[in-house]
Order: sequence, then C-alpha cells, then structure tokens
Amino acid sequence: MLLGMESIRTRNPQSALMSLEADAVSARSGFACLFSDSHEYETALIAERRAQGRYQPLKSRWPVAMLLGVLLMVVGTVLLFK
Repeated sequence: MLLGMESIRTRNPQSALMSLEADAVSARSGFACLFSDSHEYETALIAERRAQGRYQPLKSRWPVAMLLGVLLMVVGTVLLFK
C-alpha cells in the first residue's frame, strides 16, 4: 500500500483524485448487499429453505394422543360416578 501512496504523490493532483475515487467505488462495490432490508432477506432465506425441503409438515401424533387421553378421562369419569 505504501507503493500506491508514493505513486499517488508523483502524479498530478487531478489524476490522483480520480484514482482515489475509482478505488473508493471499487471498495464500496465489494460490500454491496443483495437485499434492501431484512424482510427481503428473510423472504429469500425461507424460499431457499423451502426449495431444499426443510419446511415439510411433520406428521404429528399429538392430536391422536390427546383424543385418546380425553376419551380415557371421560370413560374414567363415567365409571367413577356409576
């Protein structure tokens, strides 16, 4: 980087300024983000994960277990008060 600074000092001020501006534009473009806000990023992230098959609905056994539990409680209550 020191060599670059020496070459800037030996050039005329106008070309040195143009070189610095070109370097600044180049440096800024390296940090550019593809998304304008976090909502756009999250939407793209979820779409990508869905394409990979990560958000498939799980076949849960909880509804069946809860139904059996309620039925057992009803049968127990009926037998208790009979």
